[in-house]
Amino acid sequence: MLGDTPARDYGDKLEAFSRFAEPELRALIGELGIAPGMRVLDAGCGVGLVTAWLGDAVGLDLALAHARAARERVADVVVGDIARLPLRDAVFDLVWCANTIHHLPDPLAGVRELLRVLRPGGRVALVQSFLLPEMVFAWDERLEREVIAANRRYYREKYGLSERDVTGMRALVGLLRRAGVADVRARSVLIERIAPLSAADERYFVETVFAGYWGRRVQPYLTAEDWAEVQRLCDPEAPEYALRRPDFHYLQSLSMVVGERT
Repeated sequence: MLGDTPARDYGDKLEAFSRFAEPELRALIGELGIAPGMRVLDAGCGVGLVTAWLGDAVGLDLALAHARAARERVADVVVGDIARLPLRDAVFDLVWCANTIHHLPDPLAGVRELLRVLRPGGRVALVQSFLLPEMVFAWDERLEREVIAANRRYYREKYGLSERDVTGMRALVGLLRRAGVADVRARSVLIERIAPLSAADERYFVETVFAGYWGRRVQPYLTAEDWAEVQRLCDPEAPEYALRRPDFHYLQSLSMVVGERT
């Protein structure tokens, strides 16, 4: 759905998010009860940072650059498409798939392919951020809403998506149940940061969120006044810089939906 190809490379963003959300990601992983000897697949492993946290896991990614980076951290990395996994049936005890399933043209078919490589009784864990709107400018909900809507509009127009395509990722529970998964359970945590931020967290916001997701791509979708205000709030040299305000308070949801292959 989002145009991933073997040549596409956004590894820097994947690593930045994983490092930023490491405490919350590790907490969710810890709830899965991964035991020594279990075979785990990280489907859509990116640069392999989370794969390493999953223990003795196999990483799989479509992008060649991501797979090369992952091999520096993980011994077993496969290049392949989740829609057509180059893996045998019923070989894994757990499949972890984070922020990936809705990159596929047919997420339901992708889940069924993940189930194919699970042993009976094995579990699939779909993890997705932003099922709820994030809070960035706690003191200005209107401006925050406008910027988030502008960013979504940018992605819809870039990839030819409908509003339903964009919001469809919220229905992870229904997706697993439609695939015939048993014992579906959901667990959500909040990624929460307040001022003062660590240097690593501030770097994530500046480089990945402000300069990346909220860069000039959103300007055409904002009024001139809102764009000027966003620039001031996101500029480390400006007096209004958001990340150094004593009332800075960031919230972002991170959800994990787990089910069992029958």
